[in-house]
Amino acid sequence: MTCSRLTEDLRQLGLQAGGITMVHTRMSAIGWVVGSSETVVRALLEALGPAGTLVAYASWEEHVYHAAEWPQAHREAYLEEPPAFDPATGESVRDHGRIPERVRTWPGAERSAHPEASVVAVGVRAKWVTDGHPREDGYGPNSPFARLVEARGQVLLLGAPLETTTLLHHAEALARGARKRRVTFRIPMVEQGGVAERTFTDIDTSAGAFPYDELDLDEDPFAVIARAALAAGIGVRGHVGQAECHLFPAAELTAFARSWIESRFGTGGE
Repeated sequence: MTCSRLTEDLRQLGLQAGGITMVHTRMSAIGWVVGSSETVVRALLEALGPAGTLVAYASWEEHVYHAAEWPQAHREAYLEEPPAFDPATGESVRDHGRIPERVRTWPGAERSAHPEASVVAVGVRAKWVTDGHPREDGYGPNSPFARLVEARGQVLLLGAPLETTTLLHHAEALARGARKRRVTFRIPMVEQGGVAERTFTDIDTSAGAFPYDELDLDEDPFAVIARAALAAGIGVRGHVGQAECHLFPAAELTAFARSWIESRFGTGGE
């Protein structure tokens, strides 16, 4: 797959020139790409055009979710000298694939200052997307995810499975329900040349923001929600290279997912 072939496929799928697109990628699904991940990023930027903006979910590789499962010696060493999150250098989560780290290190890239919910962006609205990421409710109404919705942006699953649709965490954050799960954690942050410990409170993105296990679903709840959205006419399927892809309008997907969640877990409480 060459850059021009990928660019044309992206345009045929419906990527909006001049728009903002959040991408989730599984490189192995695309096929052999001349230039590898760099070519994929270049093709995305080419399809978006000079007025467009490319966004990827980065989070942070050193953010700890399951420290209780570590060997005791590892836990003790971590607590003795925990890593500090620096938006300028903190590595993207490796499980998200190669593209987020490629975008993070791209010339002119911006990164939001949140250790768990951070996004990276390149393009004319990259700073607008990433600036001022709140420590409280990092997926909520003042987050980069909300700005993607506000801008009528898109979410592209470039060979990535439906359950990787991170924007659905935004729908969870907005959904009203008395049984919403939250977590609070403290992270050392690099700020103005020093390190300060900061407190963050967010929906539980690890165990799940809502008790989906009670629904007896046959696959990941995000995959179920995304499939339901597709069945309702929200989003399209297609191919880029050899990869099966899905492209969703961010605002419509968020509204659908919020309604899906609230219809199952009630609207009481928050």
